[in-house]
Amino acid sequence: KPLNGVCGSGMHCNMSLFKNGKNAFYEEGGENQLSKEAFHFIGGVMKHAKGMTALTNPLVNSYKRLVSGYEAPVYIAWSYANRSPLIRVPVARSTGTRIELRHPDPSCNPYLALAAMLRAGLHGIKEKIAPPMPVGENIYHMTDAQLNQNGIEKLPSNLKEAIDSLLKDELIKNSLGKHILSNYIKAKDIEWNNYSNYVHQWEIAEYLRSY
Repeated sequence: KPLNGVCGSGMHCNMSLFKNGKNAFYEEGGENQLSKEAFHFIGGVMKHAKGMTALTNPLVNSYKRLVSGYEAPVYIAWSYANRSPLIRVPVARSTGTRIELRHPDPSCNPYLALAAMLRAGLHGIKEKIAPPMPVGENIYHMTDAQLNQNGIEKLPSNLKEAIDSLLKDELIKNSLGKHILSNYIKAKDIEWNNYSNYVHQWEIAEYLRSY
């Protein structure tokens, strides 16, 4: 997010699986023409959304985009048409059936991010993880009580929270392997510590005259 007060740059990822030349997410007689595999894939991605965020949104600046009131998602939910949740299912069906994951940004390493997304979705299919009910209303307009009632959680709000979430998610950690995981966490810890130790111009402008 290079500019203040406007939406940041996203890298929405549209995903579908094919088996024997056919889209495995499409089922003509299924709910909204989606297959069980599609729902379980959504369930897996949602379950591991926090754990993969350090990979899909790897910079300190990434979390200036993931704030309420802009187009980027903040809440772990899904919908058919609503653009405020993490996952949206576009209207296209048959070979075009897909899910859209909306929180990744273009600063990510696509090899790591896509590996984590695929691993999470396939885990959902393997374990038959059912997603919660889709959310049709604008989540940004919900109160905290409504969010809790619907079991809607938030994505990590900064890089430190994202790193901590990654370290708690064994599936996503295993998708990276020990060598990549160790070096990635080391690099992100250095980045977060450098950011935390740096006095930003905003702090000077905001506080110097007051204190």
